[in-house]
Amino acid sequence: MEPQNLTGISEFLLLGFSEDLKLQSLLFGLFLSMYLITVTGNLFIILAVSSDHHLHTPMYFFLSNLSLADTGFISTTVPKMLVNIQTHKKSITYVGCLTQVSLFYLFRFLDSLFFTVMAFDRFVAICHPLHYTVIMSPRLCGLLILACFLISLLNSQLHCFMISQLTFCKGIEIANFFCDLLQLFSFACSDTSTSTVLVYCIGAVLGGVPVSGILYSYTRIISSILRVSSSNGRYKAFTTCGSHLSVVCLFYGTGIGVYLSLVVSSSARKGTVASVMYTVVSPMLNPFIYSLRNRDIKRALQRLLSRAI
Repeated sequence: MEPQNLTGISEFLLLGFSEDLKLQSLLFGLFLSMYLITVTGNLFIILAVSSDHHLHTPMYFFLSNLSLADTGFISTTVPKMLVNIQTHKKSITYVGCLTQVSLFYLFRFLDSLFFTVMAFDRFVAICHPLHYTVIMSPRLCGLLILACFLISLLNSQLHCFMISQLTFCKGIEIANFFCDLLQLFSFACSDTSTSTVLVYCIGAVLGGVPVSGILYSYTRIISSILRVSSSNGRYKAFTTCGSHLSVVCLFYGTGIGVYLSLVVSSSARKGTVASVMYTVVSPMLNPFIYSLRNRDIKRALQRLLSRAI
């Protein structure tokens, strides 16, 4: 269904960071570098997993899908910001804004669901190692990924639909580098109380379930690891979960930071900086965390690079 513009507004303004031309050039170079690093790092992980038969396991299958989601997540916001900086424009069309909101929530929630699926995979591997290959069958892994995509798509379309039902009476200046849903609500002329409550309810349910699943999985994992008598066995178990747990803490930690910056601080710039940590820095660091802390990934990358050379 095509989004309907219920207002006469054809575009919004994204204020971004600064109007200083010298600072704009610095920001362009910085964010372009971060974007290229993120895309390249995630692409290398996807190629390494797909080209190395040693990595054709559920854990790395989920990791390659997470890398794909991270690439989509950062590509939702940064390219448009780079175009605006380069052309010295701040506008985004009404349809472009709706598309950005839809893709933002699609990939953000995909990340959250993939973290949950990966936590479940580690739970089965550590707590039920003898039944791992039976439980984590290729069919189940495929169904889990498909379910994550479908639920995330439904979530993103709900958010897009709520934005499309709003009316705006004047030019909107969004104090961020992408279309922020809550800021759009604050600028709407129509009543947004129902939509706001619905957004928070959706966030509580669809955000609380993955977090609960991750906490439950790691509670059982830690309990099982502590019962292992061998110190070497405990070290190997913690090593397999260390990278995933680090990425999960980074993802939710920066997300909580964005929320607190909006609630506690009235400064738009602080909220924008917090958004950068969540939408740009977190996806950029994920490939490094997984590749630097994982011997299998490092070996696969070395073999991939050697074949390319």
